[in-house]
Amino acid sequence: MRDFATPGLIVSSIILAAGLIAGGYALGDGLKRAHRADRAVTVRGLAERDVTADLATWTITYSATAGDLSSAQASVDHDTKEIHAFFRELGFPADALQPAGVNVSQFKDRGTANFTVRQRVTLRTHDIKRAQDAVRRQFDLVRRGVILEEGSGMSYTFTKLNGIKPAMVAEATKDARAAAGQFAKDSGAQVGSIKSATQGYFSITARDGDSGGGWGVSDTPYKKVRVVTTVIFYLK
Repeated sequence: MRDFATPGLIVSSIILAAGLIAGGYALGDGLKRAHRADRAVTVRGLAERDVTADLATWTITYSATAGDLSSAQASVDHDTKEIHAFFRELGFPADALQPAGVNVSQFKDRGTANFTVRQRVTLRTHDIKRAQDAVRRQFDLVRRGVILEEGSGMSYTFTKLNGIKPAMVAEATKDARAAAGQFAKDSGAQVGSIKSATQGYFSITARDGDSGGGWGVSDTPYKKVRVVTTVIFYLK
């Protein structure tokens, strides 16, 4: 006796088979899309910019030693007047120079008491050219009888970093995209959108290297600002 399938069973089988085929295609296509979405490249972008410092500070240390405290103090007071005159003649306003501390020490040399008075004054100015001129002419202080202690050096600072940060981050990101483009070209792909990005820290260093330290020439107003970003780009 022959067993014939009913038309309803045949239709159901056809629908089931079609569903399995469609489901398998969708799963395969989904896996392909997921694989493509997972393709990415990690690159670093660099941005550098030469800037000029906008703040100069110079802590000047000087001292005098004598057998009695009053004589040592009188010598330091004389040097203080000469230092103020020096900067006044260079065109600095009176408030550009401020006292930064004083120290008195006593010691004995062959049984004789001696006193050393050490004083510090700090110059703070945004006039960078005038500050450089002061450093170049600091030997005039020696002619006035003022001997600066070693380490009394001008320090230059760039304080406007926040003003250039956005543009530099954009430059670094552009540089990273160019690097990603080369990777993509080599692998037969194209660069897509950014998957994630990390901004590196900004560094500010001397543009031409440290000038050597001490005696008023320990820093330079010419700086180089640098930032490196790490960016992950999708590949498509």
